[in-house]
Amino acid sequence: MYRTAVSRVRALKGRTGYRGLARYASTSAIATKSSSGSLFGWLTGEKSSSLPPLDFPLNDVVLPPPLPDYVEPAKTKITTLPNGLKIASETSANPAASIGLYVDCGSIYETPASYGATHLLERMAFKSTTNRSHLRIVREVEAIGGNVTASVSREHMSYTYDALKSYVPQMVELLIDSVRNPAFLDWEVSEQLHKVSAEINEWSKNPQHLLLEAIHATGYSGPYANALVASESALGRLNSSVLEEFVAENYTAPRMVLAASGVDHDKLLEYAEPLLSDLPKVSRPSEPKPIYIGGDFRRQGDSGITHFALAFELPGGWVKEKDAITLTVLQMLMGGGGSFSAGGPGKGMYSRLYLRVLNEHPQIQSFSAFNSIYNHTGLFGIQATTGSDFAPHAIDIAVRELVAVATPGEVDQVQLNRAKQSTKSAILMNLESRMVASEDIGKQILTYGERKPVEHFLKAVDEVTAQDIAKIAQKLLSSPLTMASYGDVLHLPSYDAVCSRFHSK
Repeated sequence: MYRTAVSRVRALKGRTGYRGLARYASTSAIATKSSSGSLFGWLTGEKSSSLPPLDFPLNDVVLPPPLPDYVEPAKTKITTLPNGLKIASETSANPAASIGLYVDCGSIYETPASYGATHLLERMAFKSTTNRSHLRIVREVEAIGGNVTASVSREHMSYTYDALKSYVPQMVELLIDSVRNPAFLDWEVSEQLHKVSAEINEWSKNPQHLLLEAIHATGYSGPYANALVASESALGRLNSSVLEEFVAENYTAPRMVLAASGVDHDKLLEYAEPLLSDLPKVSRPSEPKPIYIGGDFRRQGDSGITHFALAFELPGGWVKEKDAITLTVLQMLMGGGGSFSAGGPGKGMYSRLYLRVLNEHPQIQSFSAFNSIYNHTGLFGIQATTGSDFAPHAIDIAVRELVAVATPGEVDQVQLNRAKQSTKSAILMNLESRMVASEDIGKQILTYGERKPVEHFLKAVDEVTAQDIAKIAQKLLSSPLTMASYGDVLHLPSYDAVCSRFHSK
């Protein structure tokens, strides 16, 4: 090792005239080293009194100015065009930008004639338009190193474009063209219908996805029961004409927001207004009303494993902001996960369901709280996977945990503070993503008509009390139970038996 070290120093000396070593210590310090082992000690990191202390100023080194303790976030600017469409943006120092076009139109707006249209529209995003072929769109996006995505939820359609901000004009033009002028070529629609069919088969084998959709389809009556995934029976009715009619009816100016993160607002207006100002101004229809009824869904599957979910409704959704924030903190408080989850505070090891359930019952493979919050309604519950012989007992445990958080005094302040800190961390870390920030701008404006600053939500989280948690849990348990199960469901207790356990506590 000594020979290797000395040979390396000789090589450095031959190339740099020993100046490389002078970068790490003053020449006077090196000159005072003794010849007996001091070089070896220096190379191996041994302490030497001849080396300068760590606070010794180095020559010709200029320190950059320190970052300020607080940087005021950019404010969101919003402009409403005469036709009712809103354009919103916030600037950032980031060299990239994310632009999204958000439409107040999800699966809840589907009719019996258009079931599955939003799923197919998601697949048809950024395909051929009346101005561009699909190949040209792909080439234009690739040419600037961009990334385009589309997604659908029960209440919104989202189209986003992410690239360097020097390409904002091209991004805006292509994004708007793709949303406003889809060609819906028959052969492209047919190709995507085949892919949708494959997705349906794949998702039907995913227990978590199946249970979440079953909770909605069983728990709600009416539009909120519409699935995010098209059904096989609907595929035969879907075609380009159905898509054209659905877009013409729902993609209207008052129901659309163009939102951008990392873009100067005046520039965004300059590029986007000429392309959007001629959209028809049509009165915004009333939002479909959620009708929650509860119920029981069971599907027999593979034997030996049982997947189940118990859920309840919280009326109001994001419109009743305090309740929605409290429900979010409750979900973080209960937490949970899989029995083989990697440990750590960020993985939920200190949540109630992890400590009280997963740590105590090795028969349970996964056990976690979930929520789905919409504008005027929300769902909250527990989803679990376990061996079929343990499933009845696992349901009893889920009932016990839900009743516990509804009991005043059962949630201590340490647990609540940890859940609130985790909630705030999740909010802030998610907003570090440009695409999430753009989505947050667009969807808040569609819901509230404005974008509330992040400090508003952080303050709301801080104000949640243990009494708020208990009241929200009590309100949840006062609604009808929705129960969904998949797998070996023969030995599960009846729906009425599970309901009675909540009311007998």
